[in-house]
Amino acid sequence: EPTDNIPEHYHKVVDCQYACPAHTPVPEYIRLIAQKRYTVAYMVNWESNVFPGILGRVCDRPCEPACRRSRVEETPVAICRLKRAAADNCGEIDHLLPTIPTEKNGKRIALIGAGPASLTVARDLMPKGYSITLFDRDAKAGGMVRSQIPAFRLPESVLDDEVDRILNMGVETRFGTEVSSLKGLLAENFDAVFIGTGAPSGRDLKIPGRDEAGDQVQIGINWLAGVAFEHIKKAEKRVVVLGGGNTAMDCCRTALRLGSKDVKVIVRSSFEDMKASPWEKEDALSEDIEIINHHVPKEYVVKDGKLTGILFD
Repeated sequence: EPTDNIPEHYHKVVDCQYACPAHTPVPEYIRLIAQKRYTVAYMVNWESNVFPGILGRVCDRPCEPACRRSRVEETPVAICRLKRAAADNCGEIDHLLPTIPTEKNGKRIALIGAGPASLTVARDLMPKGYSITLFDRDAKAGGMVRSQIPAFRLPESVLDDEVDRILNMGVETRFGTEVSSLKGLLAENFDAVFIGTGAPSGRDLKIPGRDEAGDQVQIGINWLAGVAFEHIKKAEKRVVVLGGGNTAMDCCRTALRLGSKDVKVIVRSSFEDMKASPWEKEDALSEDIEIINHHVPKEYVVKDGKLTGILFD
């Protein structure tokens, strides 16, 4: 029986494509890049994953550990960065995008939250003639991609390009609008509601001294949002980052750029077991950020109302 049209066969044989949550046809777009056909390569990506320019910079690349090339080479194919190469070198694509019917199908859809999930829904439904209304409490679309990913990793111009491409399909936007009542929203007679509000709150570390330390202790993703929206413009001279995930790597590198002189990342686990991706750890180390492992935080040390240190096990 021919297997050409059975996606499962394809996914299991092409390991990188199977590992990608969007099942992007990796070999296809890399072949196109090799032929310098960047625009077509971009469109292959756009079909699958909507934001090639963003993902080419910030994707966590589950495709690369799966890449079969690492059986014969030390490192896999740089799939993520090749996606960026397609995005950075692609030509005009407006004429390649799906046409949006002027005559709508009469169905109105509300999307709550203007992050990647809602934007993808808008992209898929607009060409089918649906009328889309997008709600977000922030002033711009992008969700946590805009608020939590530092600009040195993802330039705002790239983010705006890819987000606006979808908004320009004719999405009605209601920014600066927090949806606090679904009942109120449903009173507007939408035919369907998509909730794409994400998980925009970080976890606080409640150990002794937390309340006394006050604002001197910040939650990682909230602090990054403060930087993104320019409420926070400088960091203290000495900064300790607790935790070993990708947010921690973004926080320590951002603190350096905001003027910190001494930044340490202190983690409960071993270096190998840290949750951050290998390349994120490499980037932090290359900026002379010290990573101290096997230390469990026990207490924020506060003297005279001021945080003076942290006690570890």
